[in-house]
Amino acid sequence: MSLTPGRSAPSYGAILLRGLLAGLIAGLLAGVFAYATGESRIDAAIAIEQAAAEPAGPAAATESQHDDELVSRDGQRAGLFLATALYGVAMGGLLATAYTLLRRRLRTSSDTRAAFGLAGAALLGIVLVPFVKYPANPPAVGDPATIDQRTISYLSIVVIGLVAVWAGVVASRSLRAASPEWLRAAAAAGGFLIVVAIGYLLLPSIDEVPGTFPASLLWNFRMASLGTQATLWAALGLAFAALLDRLGSRSAAAARGKSDIVAV
Repeated sequence: MSLTPGRSAPSYGAILLRGLLAGLIAGLLAGVFAYATGESRIDAAIAIEQAAAEPAGPAAATESQHDDELVSRDGQRAGLFLATALYGVAMGGLLATAYTLLRRRLRTSSDTRAAFGLAGAALLGIVLVPFVKYPANPPAVGDPATIDQRTISYLSIVVIGLVAVWAGVVASRSLRAASPEWLRAAAAAGGFLIVVAIGYLLLPSIDEVPGTFPASLLWNFRMASLGTQATLWAALGLAFAALLDRLGSRSAAAARGKSDIVAV
């Protein structure tokens, strides 16, 4: 699909449908990655949490565990794929909407590059910027009393990450058209980093990892979490670009068919 002047563009509904489908595919792939790399770390973290509760009495710890556990671990494992699929569909819908609104402003004639660029920008703003400030923690880490503060801080850094990406684009385009590419790249990096640095300084630092928690387990869990997000956005960008390409081919074929009929 190419949104060039003089050619009718596909409807938003057609683009959205392909974004949702791409998100479903990406979400399922991310679920497979998360299951393969993260579930063993979660089980280890839960074991540490249960071991820490045993000094109050094994029977009391077991009873408390059954009271608090609304969903079994098997149910949680099955729900992992449902959660990643729903998240992927939601992100696919957002990507399709952003593509529809911003396609004509992207300085590329390739719809594949446009799809990859938007997916990469989302990965940078929604995932990488928040991850550096507030990396994911396993179940045994975190004070329940601070969950509201942590949620607000995380949502704030997500917004800041998206604003930082926008600031980088604006800084790059603010230069003259004849400016060299390296200068545009430097301006984009500078605008992005300035916003990120301000956000990091304004938001509170949250570190609730116990000193006795195994550092290797924490690191592996965080890398699995980051890898899951990277898998989702890479697959989403690839699947969305492929579906857009097929949509463009069908639209072009339909346009040629109409032209032939008119010519006859």
